[in-house]
Amino acid sequence: MFGFLSAAALAATSAVTPAQCSLELVVLGAGQDAGAPQLGNADDEGPKLLPTSIGVIDRDARQRFLFEATPAVTEQIHALDRIAAPEPATQGGLGLDGVFLTHAHIGHYLGLTHFGFEAASAKQQRVYAMPRMAAFLRNNGPWRQLVEFNNIEIVELADQKITPLGDSLGVVPMIVPHRDEYSETVGFVLKTSGKSALFVPDLDSWEEWEEQSGDTLEALVGRIDYAFVDATFYDNNELPGRDMTVIPHPRVTGTMDLLQDLPEGQRAKVHFIHYNHTNPIRDPASNESAEVERRGFNIARRGDRVCLD
Repeated sequence: MFGFLSAAALAATSAVTPAQCSLELVVLGAGQDAGAPQLGNADDEGPKLLPTSIGVIDRDARQRFLFEATPAVTEQIHALDRIAAPEPATQGGLGLDGVFLTHAHIGHYLGLTHFGFEAASAKQQRVYAMPRMAAFLRNNGPWRQLVEFNNIEIVELADQKITPLGDSLGVVPMIVPHRDEYSETVGFVLKTSGKSALFVPDLDSWEEWEEQSGDTLEALVGRIDYAFVDATFYDNNELPGRDMTVIPHPRVTGTMDLLQDLPEGQRAKVHFIHYNHTNPIRDPASNESAEVERRGFNIARRGDRVCLD
């Protein structure tokens, strides 16, 4: 049911516009957990950032899926509404057929509070989560109340096991190394009958992931069509006065160095996402944004849309 496109097939379909897509991925936010401007930075006049989230629209199946329930979930779901109006009978009453969570850090699940009876009062909104993440939601307030009041229905995922979401779409979680105080951390591979996309907004380092998985980032990029990957910090000079070598996250420059020997078409699959408010690629007009593009990579921006069919 699921497969990958060859490089030639990808090139042949690259002219397809989002309006023609039956399966579409939409970037709903590209910032780090707190977005921008952040609390304590009232004078920040840089571009506004919403926390990282993507939506997936399956027009043939009349389904929509949200990846991450961020603190800006209201604005992000409304943005998804404007692109593809929900079906009246869609599960949960919010126009969503499922919400996928990567881990229990604030920018990735805090928006679930808006599903509760004080706000949207969702009806059994399906939420997909790994076992530790699911247990954290079931056993800790205020999340436990969402379960007890049937605002959410948790569906547990398993590492490397595909969850079919219809005839043409499936999601595979992959464990990645990160600070796992309350839950494990995963990225997701979205598989369709035409294309595939990787979504890894948070991890400590690609080297740790390679050691843990036995895979390589180069090989992973070679197997997918789009890679939305952690770009929290641009380089080790970003936070003056702090030793950034002790702060996890692959740097944008480091990821580009890892993949620099790949052919141009492979590098073009990479879309940097989840950038901190201090990251200079936040500004599309910055020298660093131009450098990313010069080296053959992309920067995800809110509102980006790509076809998955």
